Amino acid sequence: QVQLVESGGGLVQPGESLRLSCTASSRILIYDMGWHRQAPGKQRELVASISRVGNTNYADSVKGRFTISRDNVKDTIYLQMNSLKPEDTAVYYCNVNVAGRGNYWGEGTLVTVSS
Repeated sequence: QVQLVESGGGLVQPGESLRLSCTASSRILIYDMGWHRQAPGKQRELVASISRVGNTNYADSVKGRFTISRDNVKDTIYLQMNSLKPEDTAVYYCNVNVAGRGNYWGEGTLVTVSS
């Protein structure tokens, strides 16, 4: 029922920044949301999450570099990624947890960090 579309991925050099966006087809006001990523040959992992009340959580590998935020008016969440490293290379997926229904995922946006 909830459709998510990610954007903002691309090819950047180490140390540069990207801002990912995820727009939802419905209102996200009461939903917990987050960003996950999957690198080649690895399992999908949590990058950052933001609760419906604005509490945030980050993977240790991105703390201090990434910032997750939400705009409930635009039904959009963001992931500001600074000081990107080659190990950040992955497909990044937007996620929403709908209470009583489960998780919904976007199709992903590719971030490649290479010199």
